[in-house]
Formats: sequence, structure tokens, C-alpha cells
Amino acid sequence: MSDESSPWLVVGLGNPGAEYAGNRHNIGFMVVDLLAERMGGRFKAHKAGRAQVVEGRVGPPGPAGRRVVLVKPMSFMNLSGGPVTALRDFYKVPLERVVAVHDELDIDYATLRLKLGGGDNGHNGLKSITKSSGAGYHRVRCGIGRPPGRMQVADFVLKDFSSVERKELDWFVDRSADAVECLVVEGLERAQSAYNS
Repeated sequence: MSDESSPWLVVGLGNPGAEYAGNRHNIGFMVVDLLAERMGGRFKAHKAGRAQVVEGRVGPPGPAGRRVVLVKPMSFMNLSGGPVTALRDFYKVPLERVVAVHDELDIDYATLRLKLGGGDNGHNGLKSITKSSGAGYHRVRCGIGRPPGRMQVADFVLKDFSSVERKELDWFVDRSADAVECLVVEGLERAQSAYNS
């Protein structure tokens, strides 16, 4: 069983740099940015790995709240595993207290699915984390849908959300952040029943 004293590591997956900020592939960054804003924290570079972190608490104030370290790997998506492993070692976080927040092609846009473990479904960020740490971590899967027509997946995920999608994006990021908080505070089953739409 996990050590109750260790924090949760909530990893938003994305690519660093202004040119990627609005991409579909960066929804994980958007969600942890919102969580940091709710905590009143600012991302700062961490000495243990190529990542920016914010430390804080989610849930009810006082001892019932959960310690959380929000993480944005600065290594680019397909190398996310290195920073995650370095921070897990630094904060002594068991794998089941790691949450990866990421874009998911096989789920309709603005739909959420939460799960523990499983495959990477071709997602390079998950592939990298699984390779370096194992597969037994939580995932908050933020649906972005499939590319239209014959567009390549790589082109689709590295494009910004469409104008139609952007109308719902703030709501979707907000709901995803709520789901992360529910998962950390109340557990996977409760979060799945509330947010697996």
C-alpha cells in the first residue's frame, strides 16, 4: 500500500514552448496550469529533473487536504518519463500516486475517462513514462477525437484546437481539473462515477 505521507505527482503532458501552448497535445499542460492557479502557486524549475513544478494541496483545508506536486516535464512529450522518474525518486512517490493528464484520440472531444494502468494507445508521453516507471499509474484521459479526413495524427495533435472546440475548451479544462482533484481526494471509483462521461 502507498505511504500516506508521500504526495501525489500530477503530471500534465505537453510540449514546452510558446509555439505548442495551444495545441491539442498540450491539454495536460492546460489542466495543471489551472490547478496551479487554484492553489495560488507558480511553476518553477526543479533541480531533480527537467521539469517545472508547483507544490500545494487540493481538497478540504487542513489535514483532510492532499499534498500534490504538479509537474510539467520540459523534455518534450516523447521523453516525459525521465523527469517523472527523477521527481518520483526525489519526492518518494509510489507509482499508484502518479497521475498523467493527457490528450486521448480515441475519445470524443470534451469527454473524460479516468483509469489506473493500461496500455499507452500509441501516446508517446505515456509510452515514455511506462518505459521508465511501469504502467501502474493513474490516467486522466482528455478526449480530443480523431483527425478529420486523411490528416495525419501527428499533424492533428500538434495543431491548436479549432474555433468550434475553443468554445468548450475552458469548460473542458475546468472539468478535467475537477476530475484530478476528485481522484486525488476521493479515489478512482468516486472520480470515475462522477466524471467518466
